[in-house]
Amino acid sequence: MHSFATEDGPLVYRDTGGTGRPLVLLHGGFVDHRMWERQVPFLARRFRVIAPDARGHGGSANASRPFRHTDDLAALLRHLDVGPAVLVGVSMGGAIAVDTALEHPGLVRAVIVSGVGTSEPEFVDPWNTGLQEEQGRALAAGDVPAWINSFTRFAAGPHRTLDDVDQDVVRLLRDMEARTIGKHTAAEPDWQVPVADTWSRAAKITVPVLAVNGALDSDDHLAMAERLARIVPEGRATSIEGTAHYPNMERPEAFNSLVQEFVRTLDADGR
Repeated sequence: MHSFATEDGPLVYRDTGGTGRPLVLLHGGFVDHRMWERQVPFLARRFRVIAPDARGHGGSANASRPFRHTDDLAALLRHLDVGPAVLVGVSMGGAIAVDTALEHPGLVRAVIVSGVGTSEPEFVDPWNTGLQEEQGRALAAGDVPAWINSFTRFAAGPHRTLDDVDQDVVRLLRDMEARTIGKHTAAEPDWQVPVADTWSRAAKITVPVLAVNGALDSDDHLAMAERLARIVPEGRATSIEGTAHYPNMERPEAFNSLVQEFVRTLDADGR
């Protein structure tokens, strides 16, 4: 792990080094770079793999002033003098990848997202809205264990229970969530500044975009990712059976193969 100093505290990241094409792995909300532990060793054989902890997550500093995750990522890539990079993100990480393609296009070669469209989510599925209400009640009551259990249920999706998910995955998710939620207080301001008009601007993304969804994810998450793949000029979507919101964690071999093949197409096109 390495640390990158910013004006609002240090951000930490994993960097395998090397001269391969830069591949940046962006984690989901309330977890950290460890969600990629089944990707890094495999992908590092061919690529320079960089896996940061987003501000306020894992080992990175909390915000004390307004910020955007995309600007933090851009600052890190410029600090490392790498790019354009392939950005791979699940959930919040995918949203950061899309934001970066919009706000810092010169740093992005291609984007892979999972379970997300842009940083403007659209939730109408009763399973999603009910889960969000449950999480809100748990936080209002200060019941952190209940919040963690509720948030972890994204791993199962609406068609399974957590008992159906690899328990090593469940334990790691809970550990990452506990570490991140423990960094914050209920009274703390939300300093994150949203990127504006992401859906209306998505058609201007000129780099290839691949959506890799867990087939058992919620209808909302699937719809947003597939919508993004339709909007961008070079977009396509695929799915991995038997997994929901974290396909990279549940079926790493399938996920890794899709990432590697997608980057091969960039190489074949001379990109």
